[in-house]
Amino acid sequence: MSARNVGRVASASERIETRPRRAPDELRALAEAGNALLSPEGGPEASAAVVVAWVAENFATDAAAVACSMADAVLPHMVAAQLPGADVLFLDTGYHFTETYVTRDEVARSLEVRVVDVLPEQTVAEQDAAYGAELFARNPGLCCALRKVEPLQRALDGYELWFTGVRREEAPTRANTPLVAWDERNGLVKVNPLAAWTFDELLDYAGAHEVTVNLLMSNGYPSIGCEPCTKPVAAGEDPRSGRWAGLAKTECGLHL
Repeated sequence: MSARNVGRVASASERIETRPRRAPDELRALAEAGNALLSPEGGPEASAAVVVAWVAENFATDAAAVACSMADAVLPHMVAAQLPGADVLFLDTGYHFTETYVTRDEVARSLEVRVVDVLPEQTVAEQDAAYGAELFARNPGLCCALRKVEPLQRALDGYELWFTGVRREEAPTRANTPLVAWDERNGLVKVNPLAAWTFDELLDYAGAHEVTVNLLMSNGYPSIGCEPCTKPVAAGEDPRSGRWAGLAKTECGLHL
């Protein structure tokens, strides 16, 4: 077992920094160059594996983090193949399905990554005391901001780059997702290797490589978030229609 605690679940406070982060201007220029190379105007986009290879050539393993909701382990699996030992950030909101925690533990066990639990400043009980019970039902935007957006921003401090599993087909708000971009809000490079993938391609990869998939995926949950805010979806319906069902909200705020 390495000093980076590969193969187990760690907390964000255990993060080990080994080198200074490059200046924002340098990272921004690198993001622009990467996007031009991997998504050439008028030419075909690079494959997901080539995108990850570009990251491996330009960034140290401990400078990159993988954000993973634990709906599946496709992205961590792909990153681990070229950046073994990378940190996989799991936003532990305190509201997840049991199946999601099982998936997290299996990712930590089966892949050469370090799963890092990222926690909000307040426990669910402390948030209830401060804002009232079931804030997710009354003000889901604030609940997501407190339990997802702020914790992730805090956890990303010190990294140069983060990977996401965002796919363009998931929602209109994601239709123009680039492969590589400069993330102004978080001040680092954002890489979306699976942007062009369909849901079927995701499942095909998982099957071909025996990658862990959340059990809820085969039980009507093609998009999985917190348990109180996620409902099953009927065949043929919008895969994200089960997220914040009945509300105008479609995004938690991590990718806006």
